[in-house]
This record gives sequence, C-alpha cells and structure tokens, in this order.
Amino acid sequence: MNVLQLAWRNLLRNRRRTWASVLTMAVGMAGVLLFGGYQRAVQYGLETAFVRELGHLQVQHSDYLQYGSGNPAAYGIRDYRRIQRMIESDSVLAGMLVTVTPTLTLGGIAGYYATGASRTVLAQGSEPAGQDRLRRWDAHGLRQVSKPMALTGSSPNAVVLGSGVARTLGLCLSDGDRSCTAAVVESERLPPDLAALTGPAQTEDGKRIELLTATAAGAPNVARLQVLGVERQGAREWDDVYVGLHLAQAQRLLYGEGEPMVTAILLQLKNSGQIGAARQRLQQLFQSGLSAQPLAAHDFAALQPLYQRIVDMFGAIFGFMATLIASVTLFTTGNTMNMAVVERTREIGSLRSIGVRRSGIQWLFLCEGALLGAIGGLGGVLLSLGLAWLINRAGLSWLPPGVVEPSPILIRIWGETRMVAACMGGGMAVALLSSWWPSRRAGRWNIVDALRQA
Repeated sequence: MNVLQLAWRNLLRNRRRTWASVLTMAVGMAGVLLFGGYQRAVQYGLETAFVRELGHLQVQHSDYLQYGSGNPAAYGIRDYRRIQRMIESDSVLAGMLVTVTPTLTLGGIAGYYATGASRTVLAQGSEPAGQDRLRRWDAHGLRQVSKPMALTGSSPNAVVLGSGVARTLGLCLSDGDRSCTAAVVESERLPPDLAALTGPAQTEDGKRIELLTATAAGAPNVARLQVLGVERQGAREWDDVYVGLHLAQAQRLLYGEGEPMVTAILLQLKNSGQIGAARQRLQQLFQSGLSAQPLAAHDFAALQPLYQRIVDMFGAIFGFMATLIASVTLFTTGNTMNMAVVERTREIGSLRSIGVRRSGIQWLFLCEGALLGAIGGLGGVLLSLGLAWLINRAGLSWLPPGVVEPSPILIRIWGETRMVAACMGGGMAVALLSSWWPSRRAGRWNIVDALRQA
C-alpha cells in the first residue's frame, strides 16, 4: 500500500474533523478567488474606460507633457496627417492598430452673452468618427455599452459642454439641476466688438456660446458655437472646464489661417499586450522617417496615473485579504494535524517499531496535509466558479472612479489560469506548512514512549 492511499484512509478515520478542515479551506479559497476575480474585472473595466478615452498610446511632442498644456501652439505636431498615414501603413503597426485619430487641446474663455457669465475652459477638438471607433473597444468582453460621441453628425460649429461649465454659464442644460436658474432671453445681436471677431452672423436656433482664445501669433480669436448639450466627465475638475468641439474648429481658433497642428495622435491597439511592441516600433519610426520633429509615445497608464493607483490599491487589499485567510487556514489545518498526531501516538510507535524511519512518518503526515490542501483548494475553485456565475448574471453595476457610464459588476475567474494556479499553489503551500510541525513532532517520537501511550 503506497503512502497516498494510507494517508487517504487516515483522513477518513475522522470524517467530521476532516471535512470541517476541507470546508474551511474551500470557503477561504473561494473568498480569495472571488475577490481576485473582482479585482481583475475592475482592472479590465478601468483599462477599457481609459483606453476608450485616451487610446493605448499617444504620439506627442516630446516636451508636451511637461510644458505643452500651457502653450499647445508651441508644442503641437506639424504635418500630422502624414505622420498618421505613416503609422497606419507601417508593416509592423498595421496588424496591431484598431484606430488612429488626432486631437487638439487648448485653453480659452467660454462666455454666454445672455447671462453675462464666463469662465476659463479647456477645449478638446477631435474627430467624432475616430472617437466613436475608440469607444467601441472591448477586448476583455466586459459588455460595457458606450454611447457615440455627442458631436457625431453635428454641424462644424457645434460644441458640447461639461455639466459644470453649463451650470456656471447659466445654460440650464442639466436635468434636475435645482441650482440653475433660467437664463435671460438671448439678444438677437452681439455687441459690435464680439460680432467683428466671430465673423458673419449665425442663423442657427438654440443656445450659443462664445469661445475666446489666443492664436499662435498672440491675436485674440473668437468663435460663436452652437451648444448641443451636456456630456458628463468622469472627474469633477474636468467636468468644470470641459468643452468638446470639432477638430477643424479648434484648429481655426488656435492657428487661424496658419498651418493646423494637433497636440496628440491617439493609437488604439487590438489588445493591451501589444503596447510594448508598438512603442518600440514607434521609437524606431521617430528615429528614421519621423525624425524631423521631436516626438514621444506615452501609454494610457502614464497619461492617467489614477489607473495604476487604483490597481495598486486593489492589489494591496487582495494581498491583505489573502494573508488573513491563509493565516486562518494555517491554524485550522495545523490543529487538525496536531489532533491526528495525538490520537495516533501508539500507531506511530508501532510503525517505528517495525522499521519505518522518521522520514517515513513525516512524509505520511505531510501527504495527509497535502491531500487536505488539494481537496480544499479544488472545492474552493468549484465553489468560486459557481458563485461567480450567479453574480455575473445578477445584473449588478457600479460607477468606477474616473468613469461616467456604469460598469457591470463581474467576477473574472474562468479563463484566469495564472490567478487560479497561484491561489491553488498558495493553498497547497499553506497546507504543507501547517502539516510540517506536527509531522516533525510525530517523526521525533521515541518508540518506547509512543507505545506506552494509552
């Protein structure tokens, strides 16, 4: 009879205590896996949200992150259409890319003449078709529905405001905003100085704002824009300054009749695992065909530090929880094995008297602990898969930090082979560690003293 068979029979000698230990390990393993699966789902959800907004990589002027936000005209990308075409047609990058689209960020002052209110804003010019493609990325299959960009299909002078901007200007576009009072009826004509800057009179109906900026040459430039509505942003600070408009309109405001540029070219890949290879290829392009101007590529985690902070926070919570459950399992299994050693003292003496070595006794009890760990771990995996299946179909949702649209609450265990293997390995290690001291104690029993035990 081999050692495993003997260890299995020994476990069945006290079924109640054995199954109590197995159940403790299974519940602990299930708890660790459920939280680990939730952590993975949160990470994938945040990654999906930020990739939809920022792309996987952004090509920018090499100094834009440090100095460009205050002076986008000086740190823009010239001849961006040629750069975009080179990236899209590159033999290495073409197989990775999903979308390549440019954006332009600039500062200005938005004013609503009817109420006499104005505030500083941060305007983002983009191409709605490219932004809509960005918003459809769902490589992790999270089923997060994203609405098309509000500017899609709108007129060239259309604009979308953050809810904080609309509230400050008194536009009353947010539903249920009790602090917003109705604006005074807008005058048909602007003051002559503003009318001269905005150009020919606009004939569209609805609410209009004036966006004042300074061109790259330092001259004031004003555009009168048709407000489509409010588009809520993930952070209040961004919501209070956000103005979204068409890329061509933003370029006219910042560059006037000069050469139009952009502040970033967004690259979205098929999956996030390609970021390293894509960045390496971009660096090669920057040193060869695109060496005329200093360019750099930044991934979404560098552009949005909140992502890594949230992932690290959940990782720390997961580590603390796993350690706590491992400690409980360690003492539970250790108590089970200690009781087994005490109850089988005479049996240990008999085995030693017929020639079984100390290492053989130790190995027997270690095998019993390993069997407890394997059965408890397997039970925990099956239990967690069943609970995850129920939770995933419950239709629960939450609003992650920095995200506008609610995300479904999901538990990602199936398919996370590395996480499951790591948890199983950790459970086995805890079971063996808890069995080591009792097995060592059993192996060190003196034969005569062990046979004397009643």
